[in-house]
Parts: sequence; structure tokens; C-alpha cells
Amino acid sequence: MIVRIMGEGQLTLADGRLGELNKLDDELLAEMENGDGPGFRATLQALLAKVRELGEPLPDDALEPSDLILPSPDATLEEVRELLSDDGLIPGSA
Repeated sequence: MIVRIMGEGQLTLADGRLGELNKLDDELLAEMENGDGPGFRATLQALLAKVRELGEPLPDDALEPSDLILPSPDATLEEVRELLSDDGLIPGSA
């Protein structure tokens, strides 16, 4: 699967690794629903760090269609709300 972090680039991530991200995605969704700004910021950073850890960066000149688009590290709570589906940011969570 190809994952894009807005403002950073794309990474390849094995589909089997999504389960490791779902817990953080569920936490992020709960913090957004509760309006927990500091918790949201910390969990967003942790989620993006985990994607970077588990993923393999694609070359900068590679333009592959993204299967999953994640917000930039400095995205606001409101900006992330616009990206959410009923499952959160990552399909299959929540």
C-alpha cells in the first residue's frame, strides 16, 4: 500500500502493518471527538512517526497513486476532521 503524508512524500507500507496503526488512529479519533487538542497533537505525531518507522520511502520523483493520505505533522484538529471517514484516517479502525 502507498501512504502519503501531506507535505512530506510517499512511503510503501505492507498491508499487514495497518493493524499496528489502527490503535493510534482510534486514539486520535477519540481525542478529536473530545476536543482534546494536546492529546490530538501528541497522537498525530505518534501515528506519523509509526508510519515513517514501518514504511519505506519512495523516491521523490515517484508519483504513485496513494491508497492512504495522512495529514501533515502540523495539521490542525479542524483540518484533520475534514480528512476523516467513519473509520478514522485508516480504513478498518474504529
